[in-house]
Amino acid sequence: MPTPAEVLATLNQTDSAAPRITCYDDLPGPTAGERVELSGRVLGTWVSKAANALQEEWDVEPGSVVHVAMRPHWRLLYWAWAVWSVGAVLDLDDARSADLVVTDDAERLPADGPAVLVTRAALARSAGIELPDGVMDEAADLASYGDLFTPWAEPDEGDVALRVAGATASYGAVVATNTTTDRGARVQLVDPSAEAMLRAAMSVWAAGGSLVVHLGPTDEETIARRADAEGVTA
Repeated sequence: MPTPAEVLATLNQTDSAAPRITCYDDLPGPTAGERVELSGRVLGTWVSKAANALQEEWDVEPGSVVHVAMRPHWRLLYWAWAVWSVGAVLDLDDARSADLVVTDDAERLPADGPAVLVTRAALARSAGIELPDGVMDEAADLASYGDLFTPWAEPDEGDVALRVAGATASYGAVVATNTTTDRGARVQLVDPSAEAMLRAAMSVWAAGGSLVVHLGPTDEETIARRADAEGVTA
């Protein structure tokens, strides 16, 4: 079965211009009201930049552990796929065993050790706060990394790809366990957890489909209106 990185590559070989995620942000705060849509090509560019940063700045490779502590968001997806592109372990459980922490919450930055602070706003150019040494300001720095990515090493089929809720999934099985989606489906998610969003993306993209995601409290009338406008099928 394909790895997550191979799923994204296949999407872009098939139709790189098609939308793969449309994200409505209804969470309170500066991003409330944002609608962001990414094609496979644009998503792939973000993944490449983040994967290049993982390799070049922190030598992340198969066997490394990256703890991602982010709320569901389109930025969560490209950081997850970047981790999988370098063949590392994506950990959603415990920062203590991680070689790197990626978070969108400054309060969850580790007391020491390398980290990335992600700013959710689509047009952000900095985090807007002073960061400790060893913490990358993603909004300010990620754009400087290359748009094309080549991994230093490929993960083995039995290497751990995902660690969440005390369980693990290998690179040889993490996509295979999520292939129940109809081919080409436009799938709607309403306020999913981070794990649910990642698993849905693997399933939907493996079937050549796309996601429409609503983040935060949203009334049923608005969800139905958006679903109709976005061509949701599932």
